[in-house]
Amino acid sequence: MDHGTARETKAQAVDYARELSERVIRPSDVADGGPALAIGLAPQPDGTYALAVRYRLGLPSVRSIARKVAAEVGTDVDIRRTGRISTLADDPAKVRPRPPVITAHALGETGRTRPLRPGVSIAHAKVTAGTLGAFVHKDGVVHALSNFHVLAGSRQAKVGDTILQPGPADGGRAPRDTVGTLAAWVDLDQHRTALVDCAIALLDDQEVDPEYPVGRVTTTAVALGGEQVAKIGRTTSVTRGRVTAIELDNVVVGYGDDMGEISFDNQIEVESTGTGPFSRGGDSGSLVYRADGVALGLLFAGSESGGENGTGLTYINPIDAVLDALGVTLV
Repeated sequence: MDHGTARETKAQAVDYARELSERVIRPSDVADGGPALAIGLAPQPDGTYALAVRYRLGLPSVRSIARKVAAEVGTDVDIRRTGRISTLADDPAKVRPRPPVITAHALGETGRTRPLRPGVSIAHAKVTAGTLGAFVHKDGVVHALSNFHVLAGSRQAKVGDTILQPGPADGGRAPRDTVGTLAAWVDLDQHRTALVDCAIALLDDQEVDPEYPVGRVTTTAVALGGEQVAKIGRTTSVTRGRVTAIELDNVVVGYGDDMGEISFDNQIEVESTGTGPFSRGGDSGSLVYRADGVALGLLFAGSESGGENGTGLTYINPIDAVLDALGVTLV
């Protein structure tokens, strides 16, 4: 299918899935009024698209709906089991990653780093550890970009809260390791479909090192599917992957007991092209970019299983949606 036809097929599949869910799904398998079934577009080697259908392991009613949707569409379907999808930072009271952040096992930068640079450990003083994804300008001032669940962590967070580098899980303590304050974020509500998980911190020291392994990343693009991508994160350091789905709706992500499950629309899916995972707990907030140094998205969640090598799938917010929501630009 071409892009336009694939989008039309997706819309029909979403309606069909909701119709089926009203008849057969259990309430426990529902998030925000719809089944725990994500539907989007999967790029094909010849430049066309198939319908991307993602469902959780362990939910028989959702699996049944996924199979019926696939049968209705026909041959142009990429159907995958993901297991549960969770945020990729670790705070037992607020977010539950897969797996927990363990400093001793991290391959990335977990120590104190000055000047600040992308990929290092960072977090709100009451969160354990995530990743500094990028530097952005807001009103001409440099801020650090990461996820809401890394830099804020809960709805109790306030503008001016302390941000530490490294994050508390990696030994960060105030005031010694304070690098800035929470400045802005996009609210998340389990009763409302979300598009982004993002926040920024105003930095005390405006002198930063914005270099990535591919050089500076200053431009953005819309993911079309199939792109070869990379990221640098606090836990798995530099990893490489491939965009396996775009425009995924109803990606249900677990945020722990405090916030429950939140459904995201228009998300991007990435699978590892190496032997290990593309991301693990603590990599939340990493910037995902193409091989030519163009940013595609902000990493925020991962699945328990799936992907060609079985190490799980990673989910990212489209970067333009993140920047627009916060009113910022890449440094």
